[in-house]
Amino acid sequence: MVNILIVKLSAIGDVIHTLPALNALRGHFPKAHIAWLVEEEAAALVVGHEALDRVLISRRKGWLKALGTAQGLKSLREMHRFIRQLRDTTYDVILDFQGLLKSGILIGLAKGKRKIGFDRGMEHAEESHVFLNERVSPVNMEIHALTRSMMLLEASLGIVPEQIVFRLPISLKHKEAAKGLLSDEQDPAHGPLVVVHPVAKWETKLWENLKFSRLCDALVRRYDARIVFTGQRRDRRTINDIRSGMCEAGLDLSGKTPLMVLAALFETADCVISTDTGPMHLAAAVGTPVVALFGPTAPWRTGPFGPGHEVVRADLECSPCFKRRCQTVECMAQISVEKALNGVQKVLNAAVSPNVE
Repeated sequence: MVNILIVKLSAIGDVIHTLPALNALRGHFPKAHIAWLVEEEAAALVVGHEALDRVLISRRKGWLKALGTAQGLKSLREMHRFIRQLRDTTYDVILDFQGLLKSGILIGLAKGKRKIGFDRGMEHAEESHVFLNERVSPVNMEIHALTRSMMLLEASLGIVPEQIVFRLPISLKHKEAAKGLLSDEQDPAHGPLVVVHPVAKWETKLWENLKFSRLCDALVRRYDARIVFTGQRRDRRTINDIRSGMCEAGLDLSGKTPLMVLAALFETADCVISTDTGPMHLAAAVGTPVVALFGPTAPWRTGPFGPGHEVVRADLECSPCFKRRCQTVECMAQISVEKALNGVQKVLNAAVSPNVE
């Protein structure tokens, strides 16, 4: 039996982009034992996935935070236990889809006959290639992240899938929870369900709250749309500000949707409007059309994958700059409500479904 270890630790969008490689591996090696090494934040995307036999979860951030505190000794014990689990199997193939120092160190600790990843030359790779014994020639970073993962798979193992398949581990329980959030807190309307995810970790990726308010009002008036906002608990202030600027109603589900419940909610939506963030990729992975607002980042690198989506951006010469801070953030400020509305209209009027599962 072939033992395979996939290393993709984070973030949510990056892990989603690696799921097609997992399914391709399972299709090529139906009897293999396939494991995935992931960090805690994105673990829900792979725990229970039908193509996996094992998930190893690194709680790196929590362990490091606990060092030097009363929980330091417990943290060290957990780290030791995790390393033992990582080393309890000798893998025939270890695939580094992360290409960072943090993944390289873990690959160095793991037991593997073939440790495969991209060679020196990949942007932000942090010399991770030194931990590999098989190095694939670097590829152009302007290629979409999902496609780059598939290129690594093809170059190393000769696997070329016929289609891109995600198959997120969404259970009936997740679907019932998502349905309950809608039915319990909002009367059904006749128009489309539009989920709005207005937040992002980078300040430079944010769109103005008042513009979100006006966009949502326009969708309610034009389409009789049901507006649902999603985000984490800490995003409630932003969402409350958007809702306070609206004349129409919008439901706030921030802090109420664990990752797979969020995926199930997106699956029921007619459209998801989002900044460039992990949940944007989650919506695309479940096959829901996405209207993505892009500023400092490159949609051809990390935009919603597949047909049927709309990317809205201002097309400034300075964009993409990939900066987390900017004095003007003109690339987002110059996206008008009308331009975003046109993108949503195209999605709602289109009959194209993304070719994903």
